[in-house]
Amino acid sequence: MTTSSTSQHSRPRVVLGVSGGIAAYKACELLRRFTESGHDVTVVPTAAALEFVGAPTWAALSGKSVSANVWQDVETVPHVRIGQTADLVVVAPATADLLAKAAHGLADDLLTNTLLTARCPVVFAPAMHTEMWEHPATQANVATLRERGALVIEPAEGRLTGADTGKGRLPEAAEIFAFATDLLARGGAREQDLAGRHVVVSAGGTREYLDPVRFLGNRSSGLQGYALARTAVARGAEVTLVAANVTLADPAGVKVVKVETTAQLQEQVLAASRSADAVVMAAAPADFRPATFTDAKIKKAEDGSAPEIRLTQNPDILAGLAADRPSPGIVVVGFAAETGDENGSVMDHARAKLARKGCDLLVVNDVGGGKVFGAEDNEAVVLGADGSTTSVPRGSKSALAQVIWDRVTPLLPTR
Repeated sequence: MTTSSTSQHSRPRVVLGVSGGIAAYKACELLRRFTESGHDVTVVPTAAALEFVGAPTWAALSGKSVSANVWQDVETVPHVRIGQTADLVVVAPATADLLAKAAHGLADDLLTNTLLTARCPVVFAPAMHTEMWEHPATQANVATLRERGALVIEPAEGRLTGADTGKGRLPEAAEIFAFATDLLARGGAREQDLAGRHVVVSAGGTREYLDPVRFLGNRSSGLQGYALARTAVARGAEVTLVAANVTLADPAGVKVVKVETTAQLQEQVLAASRSADAVVMAAAPADFRPATFTDAKIKKAEDGSAPEIRLTQNPDILAGLAADRPSPGIVVVGFAAETGDENGSVMDHARAKLARKGCDLLVVNDVGGGKVFGAEDNEAVVLGADGSTTSVPRGSKSALAQVIWDRVTPLLPTR
């Protein structure tokens, strides 16, 4: 048997499998993202999927002919070749029926044949009603697929078909795309070095309210924390993301807990960390909060004077986690957004912070001039409590996230 790889082909070859659920229309957006970013995409729908989105749509968006059966172009043996030559297979949506067929090795159409012949990473993005997802048969099929090395993304929660809501919604196309491209960026690595691990990631910036409409906050967008959560899922982890005032779509396969204030962030991070192997504090909690909260909106004074606002210090979440570890052997990672001043350079302040906080790793960002916040890329230095230093050149926030997890995994407690 021979297979191809990205080293033999300039464009990563992606098979987009589409099974017969109402969410099939969302796969059009996922296909567009793959093709516009330079991937060579072959769409393989099921016959049921073609009841929702016709073959001409898939052909127009992919630039290739589309079929659901094994009887078309048989001289090219598509039921074998498509899977053999793929660098990645993504099935979105994956219905309960498709998951059952894949788990039991059934092959009655082109997509299920492709799944049997693929030797590249395979990603399933399930979408179905909550009752179908929670059914013991579906959960057993998912467990079987994961045991065999397939990546089954947890479905999102939200509006389903009709008036129903719950877990079973297809994750947003942007999140599935990010998950898939992160996987390809690792060379299609199938190693799940975080499998069986629970990690907690915080993201965003907290708000401390002065009155019902005003607050003290910061510029953190949450992008780096979301990249950390997404890449951890791709490496097999169970991920809890505690998000403070973030407007991004929930990362695929991640449990997201929404908070606003530093106190809420501390409470939820501590609660999640009691069963975690690692916690990465990528959020930017406010150092101070107003000493008092005014129930009514603070009005302007007629004489033009400004009110005096007294601040009090918030708890240091990172130092608290490092000093009183919520679970045995948990790895604690902090972030430091630093600027240089007359008292020292960025790295001087960062090393002092690492010693003061007591964490295992500290990711240092130079934020002078507003750098990093809200940007799609990042550069950093990862300092270790053992004196190690890892410089990460400017690149995507996902690339930095991978380096951080590379540094975390050797520190995880053995099992």
